[in-house]
Amino acid sequence: MRSDTDTRFIRLRPATQLIAFTGASAIVAWAIIATAVLVMDSIGSGNFREQAKRDQRTYEARLNALEDERDKRAEEALAAQNRFNSALEQISVMQTELLSSETRRRELETGIEVIQSTLRRTMKDRDSARNEAEQLAQAIENSGDTPLPGQSGNTGEDPMVEFLSSQLAATAQERDQVTADAQDALLRADEMATQIRLMQDQNDQIFRQLEEAMAISVEPLDKMFSAAGMNPDNLIATVRSGYSGQGGPMMPLSFSTRGEEPSADARRANGILRGMDKLNLYRIAAQKAPFAMPLKSSFRYTSGFGMRWGRMHSGTDFAAPHGTPIYSTADGVVVHAGWQSGYGRLVKIQHEFGIETRYAHNSKLFVKKGQRVSRGQKISAMGSTGRSTGTHLHYEVRVGGKAVNPMIYIKAARDVF
Repeated sequence: MRSDTDTRFIRLRPATQLIAFTGASAIVAWAIIATAVLVMDSIGSGNFREQAKRDQRTYEARLNALEDERDKRAEEALAAQNRFNSALEQISVMQTELLSSETRRRELETGIEVIQSTLRRTMKDRDSARNEAEQLAQAIENSGDTPLPGQSGNTGEDPMVEFLSSQLAATAQERDQVTADAQDALLRADEMATQIRLMQDQNDQIFRQLEEAMAISVEPLDKMFSAAGMNPDNLIATVRSGYSGQGGPMMPLSFSTRGEEPSADARRANGILRGMDKLNLYRIAAQKAPFAMPLKSSFRYTSGFGMRWGRMHSGTDFAAPHGTPIYSTADGVVVHAGWQSGYGRLVKIQHEFGIETRYAHNSKLFVKKGQRVSRGQKISAMGSTGRSTGTHLHYEVRVGGKAVNPMIYIKAARDVF
């Protein structure tokens, strides 16, 4: 090492040189290895990110497809509901027409009976007038040979003969009038009989339309309750035993007060009324069982019913923005509204038929314990309280205390509501 005019020499011993060389080699080797590790990690993380992005795109595409399918099913359900309401309105109109036509038919039958009785009375009067005319004619013939009381015997007109002649003419005129009235009554009877046949054909057509409408309306409901594992006969019996609607169940028609057997039309009308009563009971049952969706705005399914991560997931999860309104899926009574361990803010609603629904992880609650709620009533807002990894609704359905898949009820109602 040279400084100005001085030169210094530093001598390293072989051991020092070996140590220095070893240290430098270790540093270089460490740098090479670290660089290789960083490069490999960068390459691996890049591949992992790409794979994660591909998985995310696939998952988003699947969610979009499911959302489109849900929107399509919702539109179909709305269309089915409109068809159902239209069928009910048509049934109501047809029932009114049926009752009106039955009233007109009874009036026509009464009118025919009156005409027939009038005709019989007229025919009797005609026969009496005919007999009286024959007696008068016989009396006139006899008067030509034997003088009648008061006859003077001159060639002039006898007042008795004039009287008999006038009576005979009046009787003949009355007979002709009675005959004309009888013919007119017969024509009116034929016209009324034709009208009755036309009304019977119209009634038969109305009955067929009503019966077809009832079959179309009741069959999907039978399938819906059967698909949800509910026996329709037991269901109707349960609803009828606790019926609380206005007016009560529909009563059968009776067009006779003399204890006679009902006519064919009365039997068909009673069959339609029984179908309408069944349809009404189904409507009540559908309001009391959780067939509706708990959300009315856009959402996506994030987890279904069944085993998840080695544990039983006893409900269905719906994800949507924070604060999304949540609605009761059926009529019932709130039995719990508050905090409960992993559920966070929880609402429990007890429904008919031993069914309970649960709505968990809410951010806000809009109902209180003991409050009666209706289907479609807002009960809470979506959140992420309790044991939750993000904003979503955990929706449960329990029958007799045992959790069942909520989608059984939702899918069963897709073709009806």
